[in-house]
Amino acid sequence: MIASGCEERSEKISEKYTVHLRILRNPMTVNHDVEVTVAEVEYIESENLDDVEDVDTSLKMLVTGLESKDWVLLCETLNNVRRFSIHHKEALEDILDTVISLLVKSLKNPRSAVCKTGIMTAADIFKAFGDRIIDFLDPLFVQLLLKSSQDKRFVCNAAEKALVALTTWVSAGLLLPKLQPYLKNRNPRIRAKASMCFSRSVRRLGVDEIKAFGIDKLIQVAASQLSDQLPESREAARALLLELQTAYEKSHALAPDEPPLHSWEQFCESNLSKLSAQAVLRVTSAGSGS
Repeated sequence: MIASGCEERSEKISEKYTVHLRILRNPMTVNHDVEVTVAEVEYIESENLDDVEDVDTSLKMLVTGLESKDWVLLCETLNNVRRFSIHHKEALEDILDTVISLLVKSLKNPRSAVCKTGIMTAADIFKAFGDRIIDFLDPLFVQLLLKSSQDKRFVCNAAEKALVALTTWVSAGLLLPKLQPYLKNRNPRIRAKASMCFSRSVRRLGVDEIKAFGIDKLIQVAASQLSDQLPESREAARALLLELQTAYEKSHALAPDEPPLHSWEQFCESNLSKLSAQAVLRVTSAGSGS
């Protein structure tokens, strides 16, 4: 059997975007000049993304590029959205809802290169716009949870980084109500990723903010996740419980003139079932003693 020939080269499809092409020639075909081209996208980290050369022209082409069925052009346009988010975020303000809607479609794309580039775009948008994306977040968040729960490791890792960016740049007070429904999702992997996001967000709240949200509500959420199927959920619940215990005890220390309230143990027992309270206290007792 004669092996197929292979030639590799890189071609610039724009001044700022490179696609690596692998040209395959099959000697078994009648026409030896037939070529099959396989394009491989280079994933560019945010800090290495240069500015767009022509802001006005690039902006006009964003929506068209995001709607393209040409996956190479789509990846190029997604990277341009990232460039705008980093260098000219004000230019995206008026079309942000459209951009995010089309970004969600890219995350559903069966081609992994498009999906990963879209996920990286989401992370840059979270950093650039913070709380301003909250009204457009739901469909994007669902896709990130799904992608962070799948088996393709390089896509999964990118989605997990995007979820960290989400919990870093969007205010916890706005994010927590969005996260709560996913803690009861039927898919245990989605529950686990949502639990990790929830725990990270609570840790960003101050004592007063935790009290305002309701320590009783939060402890019930954490207790329910403590017996979840996946270890990621249980670990997130343990971290959340230790944070809540610290906040509860600090709130007493910050108000010494107020009449004494329940101890942490009494608080748990008054807000949880007996079995749940025992499980929570085992976690927080071990954490306090470590």
